[in-house]
Amino acid sequence: MKTAHTGRLHGLDTLRAFAVLMVMLYHLTIFGELPLRLLPVTYHGWMGVDLFFVLSGFLIGQQVLRPHVSGQRLQLGDFYARRAFRILPAYLVVLALYAFVPAWRDYPHMAPLWKYLTFTMNFGFTFSQRAFSHAWSLCVEEHFYLLLPVLVMLLTRRPSVRKTAAVLAAVVVGGIALRWWLVLRYPEEIWTKVYYPSYARLDGLTVGVALVVVRLFRPAWWQRMMRHGHALFFAGAVCVGSVVGMFRAMNLGDDTGSAKWGVIVGFPLLALGWGLILASSVSRNGVLSRVKVPGAQTLAALAFALYLTHKPVGHLVMVSFPAMTQPQGPGSWVLYVAACSGAAVVLYFGVERPFLKLRDRVL
Repeated sequence: MKTAHTGRLHGLDTLRAFAVLMVMLYHLTIFGELPLRLLPVTYHGWMGVDLFFVLSGFLIGQQVLRPHVSGQRLQLGDFYARRAFRILPAYLVVLALYAFVPAWRDYPHMAPLWKYLTFTMNFGFTFSQRAFSHAWSLCVEEHFYLLLPVLVMLLTRRPSVRKTAAVLAAVVVGGIALRWWLVLRYPEEIWTKVYYPSYARLDGLTVGVALVVVRLFRPAWWQRMMRHGHALFFAGAVCVGSVVGMFRAMNLGDDTGSAKWGVIVGFPLLALGWGLILASSVSRNGVLSRVKVPGAQTLAALAFALYLTHKPVGHLVMVSFPAMTQPQGPGSWVLYVAACSGAAVVLYFGVERPFLKLRDRVL
């Protein structure tokens, strides 16, 4: 898909850059006081992870489903090898720093090493061992990488639109029912019992895959959607905005009422909102596809490295330069951005990019 002006749709780069910036702003609250005008943004920065999930569902879903459009079979070994080259090198380097360099940790204690190596640290999570806690989203994505190809192979033995739609709907409805049960059973442990486990956080990935299913197997439906890029963006913004309202009380310390309903039904509504915005971003009529945001493509390339390193780097900045970071001012922002960017560049060019080139040569 191309625009008449630039030859490239920039929406996905913009969304990926926006997602990592949201998460980084959210985690800034750990390292010091922020200006009051930024708190509404930082409170809801965790929603950037849900945007990452929708993006992953859309991009990985295409890799898994596209061979079936032409009557081919997905090569599982090739798929898993590509995912391993993409994720493991940078992840293992950062994990080694957490495990063997205590000063690197953003919190003194971390879960047992084997839970990170097996991508299971998001099960039984506890805040008393929250060093490298942001690895929980990588665990969710790894489980998605493992299960999606197998599920697709089972569904494509006897392809059926109704069967596929029923499975996608079952994941969403089942997630709502499961979160409702968990909220009732663990009313004082909503974040640890509901927010982190993979089985409660599949909505974003499911929405991303659903978009791919429509795009590849119902192209007429997809083209009809693509003619309404602005409407898709507006509808998505309304969905995301409604979820912000649901979680506002929880951010202020109230885990009852609308906040609990936010946990139960807010995640699929948030995923739907991000999914509609993503669809708008790849539409010729969508504003995100038409506008090239300066720096978005670079941030998108560095997003994985930034996500892995920004919390420990922020901690190091706070510990090493307390006079500049407490309270936070313009100098601390400049220092924080420079340190995080530098660490991400080192990880990307020193580890991530060489292994991506090796992957291309090997596979």
